[in-house]
Amino acid sequence: MRSTVLIVDDEPLARRRLARMIAAMPGVTLAGVAEDAEDAEEQVRSLHPDILLLDIQMPGASGFDLVERLGSAAPVVIFVTAFDHHALRAFDARAADYVTKPVEAGRLAAAIGRALLLAKAGRDEERLAELGETVTALRAALREHERADSDFWVKTRGGHVRVPAAQVMSIEAERDYVRLHTGQESYLLHESMASLERRLDPEDFLRVHRSAIVRRDQIVAIRHAPFAALIAVLEGGREIRVGRTYAARVRQLI
Repeated sequence: MRSTVLIVDDEPLARRRLARMIAAMPGVTLAGVAEDAEDAEEQVRSLHPDILLLDIQMPGASGFDLVERLGSAAPVVIFVTAFDHHALRAFDARAADYVTKPVEAGRLAAAIGRALLLAKAGRDEERLAELGETVTALRAALREHERADSDFWVKTRGGHVRVPAAQVMSIEAERDYVRLHTGQESYLLHESMASLERRLDPEDFLRVHRSAIVRRDQIVAIRHAPFAALIAVLEGGREIRVGRTYAARVRQLI
């Protein structure tokens, strides 16, 4: 009997790419695709897939939120994401494996193979023990890249300035650039909001609008505005309007 896979990713191109890879693999078949956690939860409960290929960062609820919602009903999970620093948390959530984007067919096939073995073994201590060697390797890789991932190198008239992510309070889009706001200064960086959102740790940063990302601990209040809109109030009194797509994330803070 062929095992079934459900793909959960908010990016259409990513969903299509993963679907093509699954179609080429023996022993597995595509049960369906979902673009957000709500749709995925419904499909998991109705289709009962064996394996979940799950993106982490999505509008609304995250992949981790979905795993928590499903609880014991969750199938074997493979996280598929661009965020290296999520690796250890992925395994804390009892994922079978962790595959980074852009996904390579061979790496995905290995992850599916591991997931199939774990699905047959059931949910027990032996299943978690299988993850030990991978977690050790991921921990070492994360330490190696931790410093590089936490810095922004911003071009100035005299050269470049290093701005640690820990000093960034909020980020706002300015045409083809973004502006990094620290406690004292602001810096213009040539990078997209989507790229920044992938780089930043969502434990520390929250996207509240298509043109704004804020540090979570800088949000001191959530104010209601007309037409069910929300306003995020930051330290110092700055206010940033919350986009409708991101309102669910902000409400989780309350």
